[in-house]
Amino acid sequence: MDKKAAILKLIPEQGILPLYFNKDTEVSIHILHALYAAGIRTVEYTNRGEAALKNFAKLREVCDKELGGMYLGVGTIKDAASAEAFVNAGADYIISPGLVEDVIPVANKHNLLWMPGCMTPSEIIKAEQLGAKVIKLFPGNLLGPSFLSGIKELFPNLLFMPTGGVELTKENIGGWFKAGVCAVGMGSKLISKDIMEGKKYTELTAATKEAIAIVNASR
Repeated sequence: MDKKAAILKLIPEQGILPLYFNKDTEVSIHILHALYAAGIRTVEYTNRGEAALKNFAKLREVCDKELGGMYLGVGTIKDAASAEAFVNAGADYIISPGLVEDVIPVANKHNLLWMPGCMTPSEIIKAEQLGAKVIKLFPGNLLGPSFLSGIKELFPNLLFMPTGGVELTKENIGGWFKAGVCAVGMGSKLISKDIMEGKKYTELTAATKEAIAIVNASR
């Protein structure tokens, strides 16, 4: 199984895609370890600060040396140059906040999965025509599960994952899975500012296990 196929299988199995950025390299590493301890085997590190690329390269080293089976994706990719830089740093897949067509040739050249952010049927149709397999519904809290319920049957061959405002509750996560998502992207509602600033890594592991349990109960 190639990397693209492995990730297409892993994300729905995992049911949750944690995503985060922290300018501190050591904090970023500790968060990765805490997520791994909870059973997470793929994470999105977001390109949201000057230290992102440097930190990503370090996280790649940590995955390869210490965290067997961990796939590291990069998010918030808005142009081809950023995509190429992170692929060179070891990104396993690429996620964008919108439909960034410049990223597609980079991903295809390296045979990597790319996930565009979409919030309209027109964007989703365009993404599907361009070869997307997974659609990031963004921002998820503005669209809501009812949006996906209304359009899901139009796209039987696509997987959907909301990101942005997904709450760590049975009601919210359950609503998304009832609407037909393959997974939910979870950022600040899981890896909160309080957890990062307070270095509450044990709490993060526990919260992540709780999120996984909610997802499994919601399928």
